[in-house]
Amino acid sequence: MIMNDKIPLVDLKAQYSRYKTEFDAAVQKQIDSCGFIGGPIVEAFADEFAKFCGGGYVSTCGNGSDALEIALWGLLGWGDGSQEIIIPSHTFIATAEAVTNVGYKPIFVDLEPESYLMSIPAVERAITAKTRAIIPVHLYGQMVDMQALMKLAERHGLVVLEDAAQAHGAAIDGFQPGMLGHAATFSFFPGKNLGAWGDAGAVFTRDADLAVRMTMLANHGRVDKYRHQFEGFSSRMDGIQAAILLAKLRHLREWNDQRRQAAAWYDAALGDFGGLEIPVVPERGRHVYHLYVVRVPAKSRDAILKFMQNAGIGAGIHYPVPLHEQPAYKHLGMQPDDLPETSLTAKRIISLPIFPEITEAQVARVAETLIEALKIQESAVA
Repeated sequence: MIMNDKIPLVDLKAQYSRYKTEFDAAVQKQIDSCGFIGGPIVEAFADEFAKFCGGGYVSTCGNGSDALEIALWGLLGWGDGSQEIIIPSHTFIATAEAVTNVGYKPIFVDLEPESYLMSIPAVERAITAKTRAIIPVHLYGQMVDMQALMKLAERHGLVVLEDAAQAHGAAIDGFQPGMLGHAATFSFFPGKNLGAWGDAGAVFTRDADLAVRMTMLANHGRVDKYRHQFEGFSSRMDGIQAAILLAKLRHLREWNDQRRQAAAWYDAALGDFGGLEIPVVPERGRHVYHLYVVRVPAKSRDAILKFMQNAGIGAGIHYPVPLHEQPAYKHLGMQPDDLPETSLTAKRIISLPIFPEITEAQVARVAETLIEALKIQESAVA
């Protein structure tokens, strides 16, 4: 391998090159049929993805953000702005946007430092008489403890909507997203474990009536072409995205296994280096490593990241500014120290390259570069 070659955070070209013939044929078939919005290919993908999720129903839509809004609307209806939904601060803004856009108030809670996931004790402390729902985010490919969360939610009569945008195929205690919660939303943004060639999203649920309601919501509340039971959204999956997703779905379990293999290589290369914390995965969990996220000292994180990027390593940060510190939520009046673990984690994390096609040699180079950067920073401080 040429040492100057760049290693991207995710390599979509490698995946396309590997399956070019299969993917091109799936897309060409859809173009030939002129099935550009909805149709049999979208229904076929929904059926197959529902099976992949453990059996139930899938409502497709235009993207993962719309999936969250459609699911919340379907589960709760419009809010009046005063009712609350509990979410983690350490997540992408789409989780909070959906809450606000459907008429509810986001209540941000802290994370568990080992897993980066929503802290269930923090959720319990945040529940009030105004709480209507909880949205656990299965971040980086690892799931929140859903059995514990559902027991808490059931005690308080709360809806649980799982944000599984980064957790296609993940599990905890044998349960995949949506198998315990009332529904689970998925993004098929191109870089996801199951990614389209554009935007696409879906909601999985075991509730047949909810699935029908959400499918109607995503398509203007239609009963048929010109009869509308209620006002809805224009958020439909197009046929070309469904075709490529259906083709990719056949490989998803293998790809997740390959991500776990890459994570094991990272674990072996990095696990014994002091000052560096690698992902912690409970034996009960099945991590699908949408991202491989490590923690380094906060004071040197930015210098380490810059060193890696200058060396051609496509490392990143997911996410550098927690939602409770974002200007968009200044009106909520929160300070960084209100969620101390979240604020500290945002200053320490680095996402390393991981994708099914990454080689052991590439992982070794990333690890060596990270360790070199850490040693340089340690020497500078000494």
